[in-house]
Amino acid sequence: MGVTKTEIFTEQQNRMADLAKAFAHPARVAILQLLAQRKACVCGDLVDELSLAQATVSQHLKELKRIGIIQGEINPPRVCYCINETVWEEARQAFGALLDTFVVAATCC
Repeated sequence: MGVTKTEIFTEQQNRMADLAKAFAHPARVAILQLLAQRKACVCGDLVDELSLAQATVSQHLKELKRIGIIQGEINPPRVCYCINETVWEEARQAFGALLDTFVVAATCC
């Protein structure tokens, strides 16, 4: 696997790429949709709702938490997760601004 030269990109570009990882797998998208729809912390029933293996869900939750787009509380034996509203808004603004920079031209190939 190639080496990523993150140091040649701006901090903003690296952060946007990191945020994009949250949406780069359908399981993570499904987890985010579920959490966003609930608008509350979800404890333990993600596996049942997503029909995925516990290990798969755990791995995706770990990545989403690393990115910061979700947050969780550990209250043994359960872990509760919810959307981190600050990071969600950061992603919404960053991708909105990026998408707004390109205006489709009628003369495009």
